[in-house]
Amino acid sequence: MVPSHADSTAAPTITAAVPGSFEWGVFHERHPKLIRQVLDTTPYPSAEGAMLQQLLAESTTGVLEPLPETAHDRADWLAWGEGLYGRPWGDVPFLWSESYFYRRLLEAVGYFGTGPWHGVDPFAPVKNAELAGPEVDEELSAFAVLADASGDLQHEALLAAALWGNRADLSFQLQLNAAAAEARSEGILVDDSALLWAALSAQDNPIVCVVADNAGRELLADLVLADSLLTQRLAAEIVLYVKPCPYYVSDATMTDVLAVIQRLRAEPRPQIGSIGDRLWDAVRSGRLKVRTHKFFCAPLAFHDMPDDLAAEFATATMTVMKGDLNYRRLVGDRYWPATTPFDETVAYFPSPVTALRTLKSEVLVGLTSEQVAQLDATGERWRTSGGYAVIQVRVG
Repeated sequence: MVPSHADSTAAPTITAAVPGSFEWGVFHERHPKLIRQVLDTTPYPSAEGAMLQQLLAESTTGVLEPLPETAHDRADWLAWGEGLYGRPWGDVPFLWSESYFYRRLLEAVGYFGTGPWHGVDPFAPVKNAELAGPEVDEELSAFAVLADASGDLQHEALLAAALWGNRADLSFQLQLNAAAAEARSEGILVDDSALLWAALSAQDNPIVCVVADNAGRELLADLVLADSLLTQRLAAEIVLYVKPCPYYVSDATMTDVLAVIQRLRAEPRPQIGSIGDRLWDAVRSGRLKVRTHKFFCAPLAFHDMPDDLAAEFATATMTVMKGDLNYRRLVGDRYWPATTPFDETVAYFPSPVTALRTLKSEVLVGLTSEQVAQLDATGERWRTSGGYAVIQVRVG
């Protein structure tokens, strides 16, 4: 395990125990909708449907039960959950219980079994529909315009695309005009992007690790940004980390990476098709490496990452953590005061690190007291609305 130089116990651990809280709502409101979506988009037989309903009941009114003895990763989960089984789901760390919900969902639909549903991604219909949707066509049009932009403008716009992911007005933000530039910065509470560019420019052959979040439109933006970094020589090598199996509804796997590259290559506009071809060649040549590790589906913070994964990150000029879940794992899923310095919470990480994160959960660090007061005064649930974002960087 990686030694932590930050005091990760300085703030209370987040749980889903409080009725009406965001975390409570994930189990009692979001998960029932998710189960309905899974059953509506894939014709699972009644046995799998019953298992999903049983999981819903257990996770909202029951106690944590271990994986069946036949599960290939039962030993891992018993170790990760030592002292937690037999307790109500809401009483254990939210990061742990939410992760376990998705592991149990895969068990319920036979993803790891020996039957015909082995390896069938229960979230694939939603991911595939998004990648084939009209919003992607609009964004590809914007990417085509960006292909002829100067390096600095291109990087700024593509970083915004990777930050906001599937935000509805992303195609507008990618345009090259003053109003679009203002839109790119609106809602960004911390913007340390200059530190990111400086770190990459300062080294001759920078290695960039990117820990992916969502598939579909967000992964599309990530890969277009990766192509730009490689083409503009801001990265000599990019290592893209994806999940080893489906996780958290839309999280990216290797299958999703290939789907995005194929979508780009199939685009008739030469500026877009060329991006897909370059990414294809980059994978083949090793300039774009795609890796995974079982830890990415573990219910733990990066403070607890195994030594082999830490050693991989240690080679990076910069590690880019994408999305809300990776942010929670990076700083620790705790009720940190929002004014806690970002550098202090990530000092343990083995490389310089950038968090590209749209706020969709309670965890947040690195704001000023004035920002917190102004945001709290709005009366909105600004920490979980998805309307705000941060680009936070620690370089040393």
